[in-house]
Amino acid sequence: MATFLYKLGRLTFRRRRFVALIWVALLALAGFGAASASTATSSSFSIPGTEAQRAFDLLEQRFPGASADGATARVVFKAPEGEKVTDAANKGEITGIVKELRSGSDQVAQVADPFEAQAVSQDGSTAYISVSYKVNSMELTDQTRDALEEAGKDAQGSGMKVEIGGDALQVMPHTGTAEIIGVVIAAIVLVITFGSLIAAGLPLVTALIGVGIGVSLITALANVLDLGSTTPILASMIGLAVGIDYALFIVSRYRAELADGREREDAAGRAVGTAGSAVVFAGLTVVIALVGLAVVNIPMLTKMGFAAAGTVAIAVVIALTLIPALLGFAGKRVMGRKARKGAETAQNSDAKGAEKPSLDKDTAKAKGADAKPNTGTRWARFVLRRPVWVMVVGILGLGVVAVPAASLEMGLPDDGAQPKSTTQRQAYDMLSDGFGPGFNGPLMVVMDGKDSSDPKAAAERVSKEIESIGVVAVTPAQFNKAGDTAMITVIPKDRPSSHATEEVVHDIRDAGKDIKSDTGAEVLVTGATAMNIDFSQKMNDALMPYLALVVGLAFLLLMLVFRSILVPLKAALGFLLSVIAALGAVVAVFQWGWLGSLFGVEQTGPIMSMMPIFMVGVVFGLAMDYEVFLVTRMREAYVHGESPGQAIVTGFQHGARVVTAAAVIMMAVFAGFIGSSEQMVKMIGFSLAVAVLFDAFVVRMAIVPAVLALLGRKAWWLPRWLDRALPNVDVEGEKLQKQLTEGPAASGSDSGSDSDGGDGHGGERELVRV
Repeated sequence: MATFLYKLGRLTFRRRRFVALIWVALLALAGFGAASASTATSSSFSIPGTEAQRAFDLLEQRFPGASADGATARVVFKAPEGEKVTDAANKGEITGIVKELRSGSDQVAQVADPFEAQAVSQDGSTAYISVSYKVNSMELTDQTRDALEEAGKDAQGSGMKVEIGGDALQVMPHTGTAEIIGVVIAAIVLVITFGSLIAAGLPLVTALIGVGIGVSLITALANVLDLGSTTPILASMIGLAVGIDYALFIVSRYRAELADGREREDAAGRAVGTAGSAVVFAGLTVVIALVGLAVVNIPMLTKMGFAAAGTVAIAVVIALTLIPALLGFAGKRVMGRKARKGAETAQNSDAKGAEKPSLDKDTAKAKGADAKPNTGTRWARFVLRRPVWVMVVGILGLGVVAVPAASLEMGLPDDGAQPKSTTQRQAYDMLSDGFGPGFNGPLMVVMDGKDSSDPKAAAERVSKEIESIGVVAVTPAQFNKAGDTAMITVIPKDRPSSHATEEVVHDIRDAGKDIKSDTGAEVLVTGATAMNIDFSQKMNDALMPYLALVVGLAFLLLMLVFRSILVPLKAALGFLLSVIAALGAVVAVFQWGWLGSLFGVEQTGPIMSMMPIFMVGVVFGLAMDYEVFLVTRMREAYVHGESPGQAIVTGFQHGARVVTAAAVIMMAVFAGFIGSSEQMVKMIGFSLAVAVLFDAFVVRMAIVPAVLALLGRKAWWLPRWLDRALPNVDVEGEKLQKQLTEGPAASGSDSGSDSDGGDGHGGERELVRV
């Protein structure tokens, strides 16, 4: 592979105008496709195999036009002090708003008058209008939302407090500001890392091109593939992350080759042949993690995973082709002034007949011994002196942080998790005060009496069984026209995301089993609260199979890369440790409330059920990036003759600075989302930032070198039979290096290939020979 990528790097370097033109044309075509495509709606959300989903499907079949999965809203009114909502003036205002809502949009399915639906609190202080829509929240038009928001403004003028809850006002959180902040911080870190504006700009430009193409293609195909408006979020986040990472590593390797006195075209080929090989395998691990989301068997997540995997694949191809092309345009300005002078001095000495730097055994040892130590070198030597202490402190530290993960409770956030300043949160609190917290999450019980001899009697028994469980209210059964299916609304005592409400759902389902055996009627529980409970359970059940699939496939892939059993095993175990520690931190902050005020957490509660799998997928890809780029350089040094200890030092000397920069950039990108007012976005940003912090700086920078130091040569052990069975992908470029050192004539032809400013073709003979 290294040889092929070496040829590809040199080819794209020489044909840089053609390569750049191709990528610009692809970006323009994708942008045109996105601009001309019809606006995407929300992808249909379903959870196959759950009771709540079966109940929704049954409602759509037996109650046509009821819009069981449509958006809902509650307009909540609170009378002024000393008044009641039933007073003539207040009642007239509310009745007028009911009429206004019914005529406000053709997307409205039903508006329930609170005085007819008994939606007035016992003390008469609070009432609410229930509004249901024909489409889900993401398909509501701006006109419909505006009509809903305007409905209560007149009533506020009369002195009543009016707030609106429900998912009708739910919109996709805007992440543009967070992404801009992340890009700005990334630019600063890159400038500090490279000391050159040109070098810092290349990873940003190519990452943005990759994300632009990927997101534009998703937008263009959204309606055709039913991708929906939520799909580009994951694709843009992970695409930006890996796009910067991959370009960063190739540019860094290119600069190192130039510093060794390589001619520019040869340096580009070597950078793509070595660091590019690591990019390919790092990209494959990310793709595996994202495609593995299909294990959860939730169509929305599967589509998001595949779309994001496609964006990662684009980022890999851009890094392998567009980066060397742009390096050709950049010339030697890709290095800082001081580094350029050093490279010119080295190249002049080569032109006078000095032997070119080579990574043969003797030279590698000399370089390792004579190179000026940097921070990475000093840290690696410290770890080599005290590997046991470093490993123990790292593992114990993450272990302590991981302790809260044992108390992880998963669920989906409701309006009670919104900031107190939002109308959704105030409506939630008003309902809780006036009616009880259970009114914020009513359950929908569906009785299928098609196989029952007396559906009405069965429905009466269902109602009595539910009342005996202990709930606030059970509404009379509403039958369909055929009389074989009934809907019963149940109001639990506690809030929707509470453990007590979850127990009520399970108790109703358990009672339904006896009812079915006695009457033949099937009892199903659905509604937003039950759907959230089933979704959380499905995500929880899928977590371990997902981990096993992703970690197992990545283990095999890393075994190919490192030609070792212990190194991939150590990589997988280290990743699991960092993920569990990150989950512990999330539980401590968002579930227990520790340091919650520091991160703007206003309401503690269950951890969003999608977050653990989402975090595993994203962080696993980034963790394997850092593992591959850092340890591949160690493996390369070891294969070329260095001792295991010196190979660790060499790996850190060349890779620690770049991996640190990449990790800081990713932490900045993710941390930008912590400032979001949406609890879900805040939680995702915090979890990803903390996970990268733990994995990059504790696991990869401390525990990994400590374990490798303790293992010594055993770290690179591979049984002979397995060594013969596994294909040799030559990630470290051993075969490439041998071919280059055995062709001195070709190397000699390089020295003049840049005489025309980088467009010369003196290196073509070496390319053909290789």
